[in-house]
Amino acid sequence: MSNKNKVVLITGGVRSGKSEFAESLLQKEKSVLYIATAKITDKEMEHRVEKHKERRNSEWKTYEGYKDLGKIIKYHNEKNILLDCVTIMTTNLMFHKEIDYENIKEEELDEILEGIKKEFHDLIISVKEENKNIILVTNEVGYSIVPAYKLGRIFRDFQGIINKFIASLSDEVYLVTCGIPLKIK
Repeated sequence: MSNKNKVVLITGGVRSGKSEFAESLLQKEKSVLYIATAKITDKEMEHRVEKHKERRNSEWKTYEGYKDLGKIIKYHNEKNILLDCVTIMTTNLMFHKEIDYENIKEEELDEILEGIKKEFHDLIISVKEENKNIILVTNEVGYSIVPAYKLGRIFRDFQGIINKFIASLSDEVYLVTCGIPLKIK
């Protein structure tokens, strides 16, 4: 990625090839900060994380976290950032504090959503201020059935809104399906 201040969003279904495509865009770059947003909570997640580590360039630096990333990247010299993934980051931010989503008021939901949007906004603004590039990988959650439970519907709505918000701030957006990237912006 030779351009400075470039924001790229890559979306698609689960196991569609999003991460592989994102990594391929940076394969010739040595100055990459890989932001891993997942928390390892069980053996299956540990296995997924290990597969990602095996596949990516060993010269890339890894930062594990999901909060205050706009501040964090200022302490890293890497010119290219790969954040994988937006969906897990959104989930972690939703559950950063203990919240009763089954009995939550609309105003509280709005505040939580605005806080999540601010995290991504601040990250993208910092990328631009620091003359860096970022690729964000996310999941397209709106293609499936409407979840039967309230928390599932809240998450699906939040993720759709976050994806739309990031896409509005992005220079390029790709939809990856069946391992094939399609540029949509």
